[in-house]
Amino acid sequence: MSSRARLSAAAMVILLAAFGKPAGRLAASGLAAFIDFKPVSEAMLLHPDAADWPNWRRTLDGWGYSPLKQITTENVNRLQLAWSWGLNPGISQPTPLVANGMMFVPIPGGGVQTLDAATGDLLWEYRVRPGGDGAPRTSPMRNLAVYGDNVYIATADARLIALNARSGTVAWDHQVADTKLGYTYSSGPIAVKGLIVAGITGCQRYKNDVCFISAHDAQTGKEVWRTSTIARPGEPGGDTWGELPLTFRAGGDAWIPGSYDPATNLIYWGTAQAKPWTRFARGTDGDALFTNCTLAIDPANGRIVWYFQHLPGESHDMDESFERILVDFGAGRASVFTMGKLGILWELDRRSGAFVGARDLRYQNLVDVDPRTGRATYRPNMLPQAGVPLEFCPSASGVKSLRAMAYHPDTQAFYIPLNLSCERGTFNEVEHREGGGGSGGGRRTNLMHPDSPDCIGELLEMSYRTGEILGRHRTRTAPTTSALTTGGGLVIVGDFDRYLYVHDARTGKVLFETRLSTSVQGFPITYAVNGRQYIAVPVGTGGGQWVTTIPAELTPEKKIAQGANAMFVFALPK
Repeated sequence: MSSRARLSAAAMVILLAAFGKPAGRLAASGLAAFIDFKPVSEAMLLHPDAADWPNWRRTLDGWGYSPLKQITTENVNRLQLAWSWGLNPGISQPTPLVANGMMFVPIPGGGVQTLDAATGDLLWEYRVRPGGDGAPRTSPMRNLAVYGDNVYIATADARLIALNARSGTVAWDHQVADTKLGYTYSSGPIAVKGLIVAGITGCQRYKNDVCFISAHDAQTGKEVWRTSTIARPGEPGGDTWGELPLTFRAGGDAWIPGSYDPATNLIYWGTAQAKPWTRFARGTDGDALFTNCTLAIDPANGRIVWYFQHLPGESHDMDESFERILVDFGAGRASVFTMGKLGILWELDRRSGAFVGARDLRYQNLVDVDPRTGRATYRPNMLPQAGVPLEFCPSASGVKSLRAMAYHPDTQAFYIPLNLSCERGTFNEVEHREGGGGSGGGRRTNLMHPDSPDCIGELLEMSYRTGEILGRHRTRTAPTTSALTTGGGLVIVGDFDRYLYVHDARTGKVLFETRLSTSVQGFPITYAVNGRQYIAVPVGTGGGQWVTTIPAELTPEKKIAQGANAMFVFALPK
């Protein structure tokens, strides 16, 4: 393409934006970079180039691991800031993606900023314009997807949008669900077999509809299938809600992205708890399928091939909706691992969903798990009663939450960010009327965990084979990022108190630390451009009790700057 043609294309994009059309804003200095973008194929998503981070956890098996090893345990102490970039305001928990030397960063509420991954220069930006007369939202948007020539974003007003990766122009814009019913996205999609797959959230309102996971044609946005995460009356699992009509079956939010295994050809997705949170408020003592489950879904048609419910009839806001990590033991043993708010590492057979094991970190006092069946049952006197204070561990924010654990193939261990706190709380009745609903939460006081009276935070190293605890690193405040592992033998995590830590994966020793502008938050990644390895670390504020009331109540001496969202990118000296 000639220089004049390139400039004309850029001018057209800017002109469309000026007339209110949904188009990206292009930075003229980045023209050459976006022209050279190469389509991201399905094979590239399944087996990424070592230099790239093209998926939420880099690979569709959810490891959170990069084979890059230019930065090692020997030289990591020489890390220095390569570039930084200020991010948009709002609740910022992003996962930057990198492909073809371009970094795509999700914007709170929906949208993307696209940067030169080597310099931090802005290439183009797309900001979602809400439909109708709605005001822009700044709720979290944790990830996006890259596939073919497009970047795929989800929005707070329940849309999926495909943007041309070179220019930010809109390829399609699809309204998935009705925001008037409360539906929203807080995480983006994954790309699987030509489909864009995403889980909806905002499912606490009583209505004649339920939460779902949906798949859309990557080329057109047309919905291919929709899988309910709540069992409907008269359907398999429907009787686990008792006699409740569909209107009063709420929850089952699918708010964290899933994983995919080409060997089984199944998508693995986690679902959240039933709502209201307590059995007495819901009006049923049943298991409430398919809440707090791992769902194995056929990507061809959305059929649930198998499910496993981790917490039947959950009653304290203990999600089991987080990342699913796929690891093979050899000898035909293929497993899917997950850990929810209770801090129990669940292992299931990837093909059948059969229970393999549950390794309890023993930071919880709510349930016992049958070691033969995996069935969790509540301990005596631990089910809430309306308006009656109950003290329990962990707090409803969870010992483990959306901050994803990572796997390292060399150490054969998981690295798990934890928040050690408990709660004294009450739960309330919820009126059963259409349009109402909610969580049923009441007053809450956060408490230090008796096993860690001085520190809230812990990075735990755990053998995936045996469940043995291999190491702990405690910090005064909680880790507020996912864990990242690398081929250089490193584990990377950041905390509320602005510290970025780089650990030796084998010894747990902190090899490098630095303090950034505000809470280190989101999903750090590593990538390479022109042979140079970078580590990208988001910082930001807002987004749940881990970063709001828990530190305010339990570590009040720790203060952070508000509204200071940014990306810091480190590398070795040239």
